[in-house]
Amino acid sequence: MLATDKVFAGSIPEIYDNVLVPLIFEVYAADMAGRVTEKPVHDVLETAAGSGVVTRALAPLLAADARYVVTDLNPPMLERARARQGDDPRLTWQPADALDLPFPDASFDAICCQFGVMFFPDRIKGYAEARRVLRPGGRFIFNVWDDIGQNAFADVVTRVAATLLPAAPPRFLARTPHGHGNPRLIRTELAQAGYAHVSVEQITATSTAADPAIPAMAYCRGTPMYGELAPHGEAMVQRVVDAATEEIRALYGDGPVSAPISGFVVTAW
Repeated sequence: MLATDKVFAGSIPEIYDNVLVPLIFEVYAADMAGRVTEKPVHDVLETAAGSGVVTRALAPLLAADARYVVTDLNPPMLERARARQGDDPRLTWQPADALDLPFPDASFDAICCQFGVMFFPDRIKGYAEARRVLRPGGRFIFNVWDDIGQNAFADVVTRVAATLLPAAPPRFLARTPHGHGNPRLIRTELAQAGYAHVSVEQITATSTAADPAIPAMAYCRGTPMYGELAPHGEAMVQRVVDAATEEIRALYGDGPVSAPISGFVVTAW
C-alpha cells in the first residue's frame, strides 16, 4: 500500500460521500447494521467509519441507552460523518487508529468496520486490537471487497487509466480496496489474531448510476486514486474521467447504467 492510498482529504470526502456512497456502499451498510443488531448490544465501536454510511444505518437500530463510539483515522472523513449524522447523545466521535485503539480491554459488545481493514498497515495487529477491546462473546464484523474483476465499474476505470498512463498505471483500486478479498487468507490472519470462530459470506449486489459519468468521476475523484492521477495534471484527470465514461457507456449503455459489485462480510468471535 502506498502512502497516498490512505489520503482522504481536499474534495475527496465530499465526492466520496455524495457520489460513491450511494453507488456502492449503502447496500453493504444496511447489511452491516442488521448483522450488528441481530444480537443484543449496548456498547458498539465502529472503526474506519469514513463518511458515516454505516453510522447512519446503524444508529437508528440501537437502543435509546446504547453507547456508540465512531472512529476514523482521517479527521476530514470523520467530520463529514459527524456533520451528516446530526446530534445524538448516544454517539461519541473520536479520531483513532484501529491498530492502537485508545480504549480499555473488554469495552465493547460489538465492533464493526466497513471496507476499512484493507487500509490497515498490519491487518493481524488491527484484528488483535479489535479482539482486545471486545468483551467475551463479542463480535467483530467487517467487510472487504472481492477481486476487482468482480466489481465492474472499478475495473473499467482502472483499465482505462492504465491505457492512458502506461508508464505509471494507477493501481489504487486493484491494490488496496480490491486487493484483500481472499477468504482463506482472512481466516488465517484472524486465527493468528486469536479468534476461535470465523464466518465469511460473499454478498453480491448491483451498482447503479443515473449516468455513465457518475462512476467514472466517483472513482477518479472520490477515492485516493485521485492522488495517483493528480500529479499528471488536471487535464489528465479529466481525460481519464471522460475516457472511462465513454467505456462505461459503450459497455452498459447511455442513461442509467448498472453493473455488478461483490464483497465479503466477515464475522469473527
